[in-house]
Amino acid sequence: MNARPKSDRTRSRTPAPPAATAAADSPLAGHCDPDSVLHAAEAKLTLGLSPSALWLGYLDWSAHLANNPFRRAALTQAAIEQFARWTQALAGRHVIAPQPRDHRFDDPAWQQPPFRLLQQSFLLLEEWWTHAVEPAAGVNPHSARIVGFAARQWLDLLSPSNFPWLNPQVIDATVQQSGGNLVAGMKEFLKDVQRQSGGAPADHELQVGRDLATTPGKVVFRNELIELIQYSPSTGAVHPEPILVVPAWIMKYYILDLSPHNSLIRHLVGQGYTVFAISWRNPDASMREVSFDDYRVNGPMAALDAVQAITGATRIHGCGYCLGGTLLTIAAAAMARDGDDRLASLSLLAAQVDFTEAGELQLFISEDQLSFLNDLMASQGYLDSRQMAGAFQMLRSNDLVWSKMINNYLLGRPAPTSDLMTWNADGTRMPARMHGEYLRWMYLENRLAEGRFMVDGRPVSIADIKLPIFLVGTETDHVAPWHSVYKMHLLNDGEIAFALTSGGHNAGIVSEPGHPHRHYRFCLRRAEGRYVGPDQWFAAAAVNEGSWWPRWVAWLDQRSKPPLAPPALGNPGAGYPALSDAPGSYVLAP
Repeated sequence: MNARPKSDRTRSRTPAPPAATAAADSPLAGHCDPDSVLHAAEAKLTLGLSPSALWLGYLDWSAHLANNPFRRAALTQAAIEQFARWTQALAGRHVIAPQPRDHRFDDPAWQQPPFRLLQQSFLLLEEWWTHAVEPAAGVNPHSARIVGFAARQWLDLLSPSNFPWLNPQVIDATVQQSGGNLVAGMKEFLKDVQRQSGGAPADHELQVGRDLATTPGKVVFRNELIELIQYSPSTGAVHPEPILVVPAWIMKYYILDLSPHNSLIRHLVGQGYTVFAISWRNPDASMREVSFDDYRVNGPMAALDAVQAITGATRIHGCGYCLGGTLLTIAAAAMARDGDDRLASLSLLAAQVDFTEAGELQLFISEDQLSFLNDLMASQGYLDSRQMAGAFQMLRSNDLVWSKMINNYLLGRPAPTSDLMTWNADGTRMPARMHGEYLRWMYLENRLAEGRFMVDGRPVSIADIKLPIFLVGTETDHVAPWHSVYKMHLLNDGEIAFALTSGGHNAGIVSEPGHPHRHYRFCLRRAEGRYVGPDQWFAAAAVNEGSWWPRWVAWLDQRSKPPLAPPALGNPGAGYPALSDAPGSYVLAP
């Protein structure tokens, strides 16, 4: 084993005061002028979306449309055809159906007059506008995304389902309950206002440490950025290769340790593995100058040192989820470059390393947009979870905003509390410098995939990683689209196992055995095997019913040695005593 000297492996960089450590190339540099203050105020009203980016996108789109008279004529002809279809709808015919994932008009009452005409009119208008905002030749792709996004926001807003006097479900509930639904909805609205303003705690029945994140374990290491949890063994023997789980810092780690029945961490422990998990600290303004590299050094690198010292293991399975997978890949590439061979394998769950097709979040990535967002973060020292959640919600406003408002405020029937909903409401913040570096270096400049990402002053390459890799993509992921996850096949010619599972970014990963209506596709490309495109692979891949978890565990088993007696929790003699019970204190901090 080629490991670094302990004096280097145990280093932990504590963020110094901003005035002392602000680097010349920090994304926060130069964000103290009056214009930046103005932009920060604007950003709080626009959920971080730059007004100038919107206008520039619209001007690009409209200028090209103005120079395409035949396209304008085609749109006019399409409008005439839509009007003809509307007259048929006026006569009682059903001329258009909602998209498969549009559930706004599922209730049978929408098929009764006059609501059927309202529904048909709106769907015809929506179809025409969807076609109208398609970019003409020459339009910048980012401008096209901006215009399409703005059009979706307006269309979703104007849906007749959002207006209580036009929605037959709301009208019927109001009549049946004598307005009780609106009273209940108003109470729910006022509670939400209090929660958003910070004046009231979240009203959840489930609690972290009692109902969620209950897998037994101990916090065995803590620095200014992470707590490291070692979980108690539940089997008489364990594989000598422990698993280090690196979750995203954009979310709290217990997405992987929800309820006992769907905890991925509990499942791994039950399969005979010693499991360690990083729990990230929720940053505040004092951490504004914490860098992206601080997250690597004080996150997975510090955790690897602790895991090795506690267990005595020479090889460790690394598992990263979402941004944690990206960070772990960077760490693995730097370790490979430097001859550090402590990793036994690399498992990446819904994690991207090439950001050229990074999904709908690319809408918020441009020079203009990042500058605007940096002004907001500089004024606060961080990006607040509510501001970040607002951006995600706007991307799917139909599902995440308007449908929720109808059910909560107009029908007076909020969805019952679930473990996933409780976790989703338990947001985190992003340090200003780190988040600015991450967005620029990954999304805007794609440095990692192109071999331009620097660690300790030297570039790292994903091609240097000589480890078996297990990738997981999810079919409906809008954060890390599976085509983007699949691109690891182009960047590394080693052994790659790829599982594509049903579900989205979160639900697809939390996919325990026995979960109904789950399936996955799987392939294993041997080292230096030939490349197969994602769509060609998808068309030929067999569908396996059930959870992908057992397939992953079997893959880990094949790359692990026979089980031995489990290690103790912590190792005081090596400087890693058990500090507290899991889930620790960082995950509980607001």
